[in-house]
Amino acid sequence: MAIATINPATGETLEEFAPHGADRIEECLGRAQRAAVYHRGTSFRERAEWLTRAADILERERQELGRMMTLEMGKPIAAAVSEAEKCAAACRYYAANGERLLADEHVETGDGKSWIAFHPLGVVLAVMPWNFPFWQVFRFAAPALMAGNVGILKHASNVPRCALAIEDILRRAGFAEGVFQTLLIGAKEVEGIIADRRVAAVTLTGSEGAGRSVAATAGKNLKKSVVELGGSDPFIVMPSADMESAVKTAVTARMINNGQSCIAAKRFIVHTEVYDAFLKPFVERVSALRVGDPMQSATELGPLATAAIRDELAEQVERSVAAGAQLLTGGKRIEGTGNYYEPTVLADIPGNAPAYDQELFGPVASVFRVTNIEEAISVANGTVFGLGASAWTTVESEQERFVREIEAGLVFINGMVASDPRLPFGGVKSSGYGRELGEFGIREFVNIKTVRVMSPSSSKSSETE
Repeated sequence: MAIATINPATGETLEEFAPHGADRIEECLGRAQRAAVYHRGTSFRERAEWLTRAADILERERQELGRMMTLEMGKPIAAAVSEAEKCAAACRYYAANGERLLADEHVETGDGKSWIAFHPLGVVLAVMPWNFPFWQVFRFAAPALMAGNVGILKHASNVPRCALAIEDILRRAGFAEGVFQTLLIGAKEVEGIIADRRVAAVTLTGSEGAGRSVAATAGKNLKKSVVELGGSDPFIVMPSADMESAVKTAVTARMINNGQSCIAAKRFIVHTEVYDAFLKPFVERVSALRVGDPMQSATELGPLATAAIRDELAEQVERSVAAGAQLLTGGKRIEGTGNYYEPTVLADIPGNAPAYDQELFGPVASVFRVTNIEEAISVANGTVFGLGASAWTTVESEQERFVREIEAGLVFINGMVASDPRLPFGGVKSSGYGRELGEFGIREFVNIKTVRVMSPSSSKSSETE
């Protein structure tokens, strides 16, 4: 895939970028190695100041940065501006809390002093996707830089302007040369960079296939890795649910980011007692969504990021309908320029249809009818993915079962799944491993070091591991 800015609303190529070659990669790695030595010696106070300045820039320039995101990947402009603001919030969270989260933890061991220290690993490669071109990067960068690591970004090839802008923001914020760098490279260069002795770890957000490839390379080279992959998130509606809130949230949860979100609700699992009460207004609201130019503030649904993504989605829907799924609204490409696809709802989906258990990365909702909570949980867990889940019920015993039995890294009750800088984010099963954000996120790329200072007069020793 060429490294280029292509407006998904028009198909126009606005700018092309020459990929960085071997010399540039080597220069970047050498600079990162030198920066890692310097940056690990800076104080938490200094890092917090630089992150705070980055937050200031993100907030001050949020309109311009929002337009950049929308132009490159097509999200509605209001959502893009909000994304810049959310990145600022993550920077401020780690600026305020990073030192506390990485403070030494003292442990009583009965002789001398013992504690656990958290030290940076060094150079971390970040392989990031296009769908949240700023947020995906900053939710890695803010904790990693606050911990004393340095970052190299390999961003998706369709958002090069965003990739370069992020490097520029962090440099202007005061981080030293080489602490955060962007490489404009293709996927084939990633393996060699992971294997390089100067790289300590890698994090990836992307497809299951990309995650398996990066994880395998990291494992082969004994490098720490975190992978956040796809999702086919369930949205369960039980009889006690507040139906108006559930329906309204369901539409937002499915169509957020033009339906291109790993934690978007994708499979709507509805108890038979409230199936019709949910389905009718849900389809009506989906059908009424305003599709159009994402630069217009009134637009609710913009184009998909690329023509290939739109065509794959169309093929999945067509195969699902051919297998027997009922098409309730939408189901077609929108004619004209741009990568537009109609907001779509499918129901009565047979088990052999792509919409049954695959991830549909676009504005397509799959609706399932269930007769009890056991069936709801079974359908929810009936996928290889396990990222997020939303369940709607006011019955406490049902809430407890959903929290306990749903196989996911995030479970939200009576609310939409969303990431938050204060809470860990990540999945299980084929949705990946490791965590971003919160306390666990900042501790992913540190050396968790046991320190024990014994009394010189002590003769105690241990013969075992």
